Amino acid sequence: MVNQLTISDLKRFLVLFILLVSGLFPGMAQEFQLPEKQHFQRIPFTLVNNLMIIPVEVNGAKLSFVLDSGVSKPILFNLSDQDSLQINNVSEVQIKGLGDGEPMQALSSEGNSFRLGKVRNPDQDLYVILDRDMNFSTSLGVPVHGILGYDLFRDFVVEINYGAQTLKLHDPDQYQYKKDSKSQTLPLIVRRTKAYLEGTVLTKDSTDIPVQLLVDTGSSDALWLFHDEEKGLDLPEKHYEDYLGRGLNGDIFGKRTKIRGIKIGDFVLKDAKAAFPYRESYAALTHLGGRNGSLGGEILKRFNIVFDYRNEKVTLKKNANFKKPFQYNMAGIDLQHNGLRYIVESIARNGGIALSGKGNNYGNVQILFQNRTRLSLVPEIVVSGIRAGSPAAEAGLMEGDVILAVNGKQVHNYKLQEILKMLNEREGKRVRVLIERYDRDLLFTFVLKDRLK
Repeated sequence: MVNQLTISDLKRFLVLFILLVSGLFPGMAQEFQLPEKQHFQRIPFTLVNNLMIIPVEVNGAKLSFVLDSGVSKPILFNLSDQDSLQINNVSEVQIKGLGDGEPMQALSSEGNSFRLGKVRNPDQDLYVILDRDMNFSTSLGVPVHGILGYDLFRDFVVEINYGAQTLKLHDPDQYQYKKDSKSQTLPLIVRRTKAYLEGTVLTKDSTDIPVQLLVDTGSSDALWLFHDEEKGLDLPEKHYEDYLGRGLNGDIFGKRTKIRGIKIGDFVLKDAKAAFPYRESYAALTHLGGRNGSLGGEILKRFNIVFDYRNEKVTLKKNANFKKPFQYNMAGIDLQHNGLRYIVESIARNGGIALSGKGNNYGNVQILFQNRTRLSLVPEIVVSGIRAGSPAAEAGLMEGDVILAVNGKQVHNYKLQEILKMLNEREGKRVRVLIERYDRDLLFTFVLKDRLK
């Protein structure tokens, strides 16, 4: 065992990415605690692609974490040479999780200080991943250094207001339930470090199938269902193969589809987006118990939610997102950040036009030339994946293409999620994409199609 390793020291280890499916430090870590006489702490979060990004201070370093109710212990990744962070009491472990990869080596660490606002845990266990390929920041468009979940839900009544984008961590001994005719409190099944909700899948043939679903705030998708012929969880006739996401143990693929609805308590979400992941993607989950799938962020964000793990209750209340349509990748394009590029803007006195250019990375600067030309460093957006048979693929777009503009709008002026929305705005919309490929600018046009109609 090695004490107080710096990030530079840790990089001498050979470590690959993981997804933690159960805690390896049962009962060892101290609890998160509020300051004396304080009954709750409000934490702001940023909602990006249905995921909650929260500020977390680890051993004095200010980082950003995804709040992930599906993870047992905090996991750190995406630590660069510039991140100054001390990690305590490190040893090597081997873990197997989601994705189709083999068991992987990782580092476990004990005795770390975590702080969220005034909430603090001075003795937190965590895992560290140093593989540079494990980087959610490139696909989310914002810095993400790790994931944090069960320990917060264990120690507090956790109130999530998706509309206001605030998290309230309540003292469980002081929290009082409010009477609200528009909300509903349901049983929450807590097994070990995971929480499950019971619901009903409504099928096209009017069969109602009871299901037990993992509550997974760390999934940006809507609903995952595990194929079970005996139970009646069969893939609907209309579906297509799709990339469902990336676990820490590899890419996850499956069949994308739509079901008549999902019912949770008295709440019914009609024409719900669903996916059936391939069995190899969750082969590591050898003890499914009664679990039939997962509820992800695209459904959870439609409610304001109070999680009470101690009393095994959850309270749901519809918010403004409830009736919004489910989002589909109709274009068939996945995007990610890929470093930086510069653009050259020609600035006329009465507004001017912007001309894109390319060149070397000069750092995060803007250079003005005689008040008429500006050189700016901007994120480079590339096609990271493309679905076979999709409108974008049929038009000729390819993985690795650098996106310059969508429908005449230069992408460096927009966040990554805003660009994806432009590409998938509505069925029947004609989309024009300007890209750079092998130092040539090419324009592609395609029409968005709903493959599930």
